[in-house]
Amino acid sequence: MDFSAKVSTAELADRWLALDKNPKTRKQIQDLVEQGDLKTLEGLLRKPLEFGTAGLRAKMEGGFSRMNCVTVILASQGLAEYVEKTVKNAHERGVVVGNDHRHNSADFGKLTAAVFLKRGFKVYYLEGISMTPLVPFTVKYKEAACGIMITASHNPKDDNGYKVYWDNGAQIIPPHDSGIAACIGKCKDIDTWDVELVNTHPNVINMKAELIDKYYEAMQSLVLDRKLNESTDLAYVYTAMHGVGAPFAARILKELGLKPYVEVAEQQAPNADFPTVVFPNPEEKGALDRAKEKADESGIGLVIANDPDADRFAAAEKQADGSWFVFSGDQLGILLASFALRLAKSHGIDPSKIAMVNSTVSSGMLGEMARIEGFHYRDTLTGFKWMSNELIKMRDENGLVPCFGYEEAIGYLMCPAVLDKDGVSALGCFVQLAAMLKEQGLTAKEYLDSLYIKYGYFASNNFYYICRDPQKIAKIFNKIRYGSDDAQDNSGRTNFHIASNGTTLRYPTQLGGSPVTYIRDLTDGFEVDNLCKLLSTDGGDSAQIVVSSDDKTYVPRFITSPDSQMITFKTAGNGRVTLRTSGTEPKIKCYLEMFGSGDNRDAVIENLNKLVECVDKELMEASKNGLA
Repeated sequence: MDFSAKVSTAELADRWLALDKNPKTRKQIQDLVEQGDLKTLEGLLRKPLEFGTAGLRAKMEGGFSRMNCVTVILASQGLAEYVEKTVKNAHERGVVVGNDHRHNSADFGKLTAAVFLKRGFKVYYLEGISMTPLVPFTVKYKEAACGIMITASHNPKDDNGYKVYWDNGAQIIPPHDSGIAACIGKCKDIDTWDVELVNTHPNVINMKAELIDKYYEAMQSLVLDRKLNESTDLAYVYTAMHGVGAPFAARILKELGLKPYVEVAEQQAPNADFPTVVFPNPEEKGALDRAKEKADESGIGLVIANDPDADRFAAAEKQADGSWFVFSGDQLGILLASFALRLAKSHGIDPSKIAMVNSTVSSGMLGEMARIEGFHYRDTLTGFKWMSNELIKMRDENGLVPCFGYEEAIGYLMCPAVLDKDGVSALGCFVQLAAMLKEQGLTAKEYLDSLYIKYGYFASNNFYYICRDPQKIAKIFNKIRYGSDDAQDNSGRTNFHIASNGTTLRYPTQLGGSPVTYIRDLTDGFEVDNLCKLLSTDGGDSAQIVVSSDDKTYVPRFITSPDSQMITFKTAGNGRVTLRTSGTEPKIKCYLEMFGSGDNRDAVIENLNKLVECVDKELMEASKNGLA
């Protein structure tokens, strides 16, 4: 379908109205046509949704740029065509389709299933409301050709999404994303609008109850000490954040032999309007307030939570002074990694056979743990699609056992039966860890402190700026990358002259008062290590280092993307800064970490604060650029 400038806004609107049979979205576009509101129509119609974080995600409205019945059907038609061409015996292997409780999720799921049924696929349809982890579990368990989950996870209530898993049970990665997108782009007509087909078609396999049972059978591998689980008096308050997690969380506790949770009643039932939270994301400030209040009322010192589709996990613990300590995603990651290591050893797995991963914006502490404990560790690009596929690679190529993976955005992979983040299995493991520590007279925070002593203190500060102007974002990153037009502003920068294309990159050589030792730019495809050594041999801070066209020394090991921004710096003072744009939100995300001795934390925090100030004032120039 052509969306180029040669196609007028009116023509795009006509195309839309020719396709759309949903009365609500059709009326929205029709009203805008009658009002002559070309600007709004342009925003809704001109740029079609593209595959980003393993699928689609956007606000629910009419138009090719939004989530709606038309874009879901077209995406399903393109995906079905690509799967037919790419996966052997795809029709017989079938596809998995599930949906959460968001507005329109049920219809989007039924339409997705209908498209595949029309093309002769067998469909494992997870009727009703499902948690996201059940889809990748089913894909792997049934050896399906692919899986689709309709969810926008923890996004605001007006959003929805279309998440795709490949036949290995992991989210899609290149080249599948571009291949699917190309097939979607060729779709001009709609095959079916039959939301009732899932109720009548003989190729529908509705075995959801059995699949849930099989999921919990697989989770039995996570039991560390059943006797302790059954005897502990540890209590905890749980919130489902108005999502789908409550029954799944209740059952994982029961299956592992643990006590039931105390519920936050007003947040337990699925509610697509998320009435008691500003953002339905346990990471956001205030999201756990109701759960903490319930815990205070009940005399309970532990709060656990899932996000709305139950693929993320969060926790908070009451301290001796009465305050609540909310664990960061990295802190939970390290606690759960220590549990995973202990669990693997209890199953007789030698550390030399263990594989763990995290994203490159997550804490480097997992790598230090690997160095000391002897297991295999790799970092990856952001997103579980990369981490899960890396674990698969480590398993298939090196014979390693995938035991754990995490990202700082409270996503955790605890069991290789689910090759994606799974908030329910993470909840079960964390509660077991907390019960074990209680038996030893420790809190989770105290245990975390002991890990800092053992592996070093890693302090992080992750934040984001809101910026809705793509040109401004490009200008900010280009100044970081190329320096200023004013030569005086370029003092303290190193010139990397790329001989192959004549480009000169001018990155800063100091951040937060510490020399830069490492730079990786995944937008421009450039990486350099041991920068201090290079500068000392090439004439000081303003030296020009020529990179020849055939020199692979400076090529990143990660895939590069000129369509998104991502730059990482490391400093001689054990600091790390990663700046990147979001694929789904108007944000510039900043991930900062400082590493130091476990018994000198004040110095680590002081240096981290210097780094934060440097990013805000020098790199982002937040005040000057009007960044919120």
